[in-house]
Amino acid sequence: MRRRRPLLVAALLALTATLPAAPAQAAGCSGTNDGDFAIGDNTTVESPIAISECGSAPSATATVPVKIVHTYIGDLQVSLIAPDGSAYVLHNRSGGSADDIDQTYTVDLSGETSNGTWKLRVNDNANNDTGRIDTWSLNLGGSTPANDFSVAVSPTSGSVAAGSTATTTVQTQTTAGQAQTVALTASGLPSGATASFSPASVTSGAGSTLSISTATSISSGTYPITVRAAGTTTKTATYTLTVTGGTGPQIPDIDIANVKAHLAQFGTIASQNGGNRRSTSAGYRASVAYVKDKLAAAGYSVTEQACTSGCTTGAGPNVIAEWPGGDANNVYMFGAHLDGVSAGPGINDNGSGSAALLETALVLAQRNPSMTNKVRFGWWTDEEQGLNGSRFYVSQLPSTERSKIKTYHNFDMVGSTNGGYFINNISSAQSTHMKAYWDSLGLQPEENTEGRNRSDDASFTNAGIPASGYAMGASARKTAAQATKWGGTSGSAFDPCYHASCDTTANISDTHLNRAVDGIAYTLWKSAVGTGTPGADFSVSVSPASGSVAAGSSVSATAGTATVSGNAQTVQLSASGLPSGATASFSPASVQTGASSTLTISTAASTPAGTYPVTITATGTATRTATYALTVTGGGGGSCTGTNPNDVAIPDAGAAVDSDVVISGCSSTPSASSVVTVRIVHPYIGDLTVALIAPDGTAYTLHNRTGGSADNIDRTYTVNVSGEGANGTWKLRVRDLAASDVGTIDTWGVNLAP
Repeated sequence: MRRRRPLLVAALLALTATLPAAPAQAAGCSGTNDGDFAIGDNTTVESPIAISECGSAPSATATVPVKIVHTYIGDLQVSLIAPDGSAYVLHNRSGGSADDIDQTYTVDLSGETSNGTWKLRVNDNANNDTGRIDTWSLNLGGSTPANDFSVAVSPTSGSVAAGSTATTTVQTQTTAGQAQTVALTASGLPSGATASFSPASVTSGAGSTLSISTATSISSGTYPITVRAAGTTTKTATYTLTVTGGTGPQIPDIDIANVKAHLAQFGTIASQNGGNRRSTSAGYRASVAYVKDKLAAAGYSVTEQACTSGCTTGAGPNVIAEWPGGDANNVYMFGAHLDGVSAGPGINDNGSGSAALLETALVLAQRNPSMTNKVRFGWWTDEEQGLNGSRFYVSQLPSTERSKIKTYHNFDMVGSTNGGYFINNISSAQSTHMKAYWDSLGLQPEENTEGRNRSDDASFTNAGIPASGYAMGASARKTAAQATKWGGTSGSAFDPCYHASCDTTANISDTHLNRAVDGIAYTLWKSAVGTGTPGADFSVSVSPASGSVAAGSSVSATAGTATVSGNAQTVQLSASGLPSGATASFSPASVQTGASSTLTISTAASTPAGTYPVTITATGTATRTATYALTVTGGGGGSCTGTNPNDVAIPDAGAAVDSDVVISGCSSTPSASSVVTVRIVHPYIGDLTVALIAPDGTAYTLHNRTGGSADNIDRTYTVNVSGEGANGTWKLRVRDLAASDVGTIDTWGVNLAP
C-alpha cells in the first residue's frame, strides 16, 4: 500500500492518527463528534456519528451545528451524508477569505432512516490553506416512531447431500413502530440450488420456512446464503449451507503452506538483491521472473507490460496473466502490487497479496474447471510510488476493453499480524462474494477506510470499473471495539512493520492470510467457474531429471504423462534448449496421457562441454513442460567469451542495473587474468560503482566512484576469477549513487581464457 501525501499535510494528518477510527457512538436521536479531523489542501475528510436506538423518523427540521477551523472558508464544501449515502449540502464555497465556520444548519431529513452512520464530509477545493473539523453535532428530532424490524435464521447452518433439500426457519421481529409486511428472498445460492419460502412474505413478528433444494450436479462445498427481508428497510441474515456428494467442481481450500512458500521465495529474492523489491530494483525484476515463470509453466498466457509513461524511471513491468476459456466479454480481474519499498523486503506489503493471488491462479490451472467468464490476473509495478503501474494499465485499455471488465478485485496487505478484516466498498454488488465468504466465518468485516484510494483498486474505480478487495490494515491503530471483535492488541498498528525493515516472513499472520486466500478462491469460483465437466488436462515429467554423457555418445530418460482432469488425450512430445551438435528423439513421438515415451539425446564429438537445461514439451489441448538437465563432458566447441551490446539505462541515484552475458560450453578454468571490457556512457563517472558478478553471485569491483566529473568509462579491466566456475550467467552491475546525471551501459564483454 502506498503512503499518504507527504510533508505538511502528512504531518497534520499524523496529529489525528491516534484518534478512534470508529464513529462517535450515540444512543438516541442525537450525537456529537468532537474529535479533530485535519483538512488538508485539496482533500476530502469525513467525521462520523453512529446513531442507534432512535425510535423516531428524522425531522424535516433536523439541526446540524458545525464548527470548522479554516483560514479561507471559500475553499470549502461541507455536506451531511446520510446512512444511505444521500448528501445534503450545508456550505458550498461561500464566505470568501473569512475564517472558520461556526453555524447551526437546519436540514429536511424526513425521507431518511435515523439509525446508522451519519458523516460530515468536508472538501477543500483549493491550495494554500488547511484546517480541521473541530466539532459537529446532529439532532434528528421528529416524533413519529420509525417502523423497523429484524430477521434471523434458526438453525444458522445445515448440511445436505447433493440432490436433497435443507430447511431452516426465518424469524422476523418488530423492533420499532408498527408491524409491517416484509418480503423474503435468498441470494448467494450455488449453481444447481434453488430457494423457496413458505410463506414468501410475512408480517414482522411471524416466521417462514426456507427450503433450499439442490441438484446432483451441484458442486460440493460450503456456501453462505444471504436471506433478505424487505419492508420499509431491508434486513439480512446468513445461513451457511454445506453440500456433500456433488458432481460439480468444488471450490478449493487453498493450501496456506504453498502461499508461504511463495513468500519465502520473495524474501530470498530481496536478500539476494540489496534487501528490497522496490519497483526499480533487481529484486523487483527477479520477483517478476519468479511469478511469470510459475504462471507460464501452469499454462497461462503471460505478458510483461512495460510502463512507458507515468512510472518511476527504471521501474520494472506489470505482469498480466489470462486463463483460457470463459466469456471474453465478461472479464473478472484479480490484482495485487508486486513492488515494495526500499526499507525492507516487503513481505506483508505486498508479498502477501501477490503470493495469495499467485497460488490461487496456480490452483485454478491445476483444477482446470469449465469457465463461464474470463479470469485475468495482474501484478502491478510502482504502486508504492503512486499507483503508477495499474494506472498505466487502465490508461492503455480501449473503452471497449474497459467495459468488458465487470469487476476488479484488489489484494493489498492480507497478512497483517495485528490485522482486521476490511473490504473495499463493502456494501457494493462487486463485494458480494468476498463479504459472503467472510460472513460465513463470522468475521464481521468492515469498510476499508484506511485504504481508500491508497491501492490499485483506485486506478480502476477512477476509470469507471467496479472494484473491491481485501485488506488487513497498515499503520492505522486497532480500536478497542475491533480488538473485542477480532482479537489482537487495541491501540496498536494493524501492521507494526508497515514500510519497515522488519516486514519479513516473520511479519505474517497465517490465520489472516489463510482467510484471505480462501476468500479469493471463493470469489473467483463464484464469479467465473462453471458447473460443467472439468476440461481435459494433463501433466508431463521426466525421470531421471538429469543425466551426463560424453561428447559423441547418447543418454536416455523416460518422459511420463498423466491425465489430471477430464478424458485422456493424445499429446505430441518435443525437446528444445539442446546444445550445438545434439539431437533428441522420442519413442513413440506421441502418446495417450497416462503413457510414457523414451527420450534419447545424441551428442556429437564437437558438442561443447557444459550443463544444459533441456525443455521437454508435451502439446495437446494445452502445453505442459518439464526440464531435463543434460551434462556433456569432454566435448570441443563452446566459448569462454561473450559480449552484450544491448543498451541498459542507468537511473539517476537509483537501484543497480544488470547486463547479462551467458557463458556455455567453456571447458577452461577461468583465468587469474580474465579480461572485462566495459563501455558506459555517463557525464559524471564519479557517481558510479561497477562490478562483475559471477554466476554464484560473487562480486568483483571494477570501478568505485573514481574519476570525478569525467565523462564515460571505456576501459579494459583484468580480474582474477580463477576460483569461479566458467559456465553460467555473468553480470555487469552498475549503480548511480548521486543525483543529477543519468547514463547507459553501452556494451561490455568478458573473456575467461585470454
